[in-house]
Amino acid sequence: MMEQKDAVKWMDTIMSIPGMNEAVKVDLKISRKNVLIVSAIIEYGLGAKGNDRPALLQALQKAEVELISTIAEDLLAKSGLKEFSEKLKSL
Repeated sequence: MMEQKDAVKWMDTIMSIPGMNEAVKVDLKISRKNVLIVSAIIEYGLGAKGNDRPALLQALQKAEVELISTIAEDLLAKSGLKEFSEKLKSL
């Protein structure tokens, strides 16, 4: 079985393949329920520390983490669920 640091190296290599930084347009139509779920999954994954994070997330640079966090916030804002999500977190 592959060790965690080896998995991180592999993911870092995969993420540096030519074309991986090219922008793509994604037309996404999902329910508000799924927006809440996706944003929660993103926050959970980005909030994990050390070896609890999947290898792909461990290989991310700080700027990439911030971008993904912004995407989660944008999903909530565009679906009108930002305030609702914050209230759910406070429960």
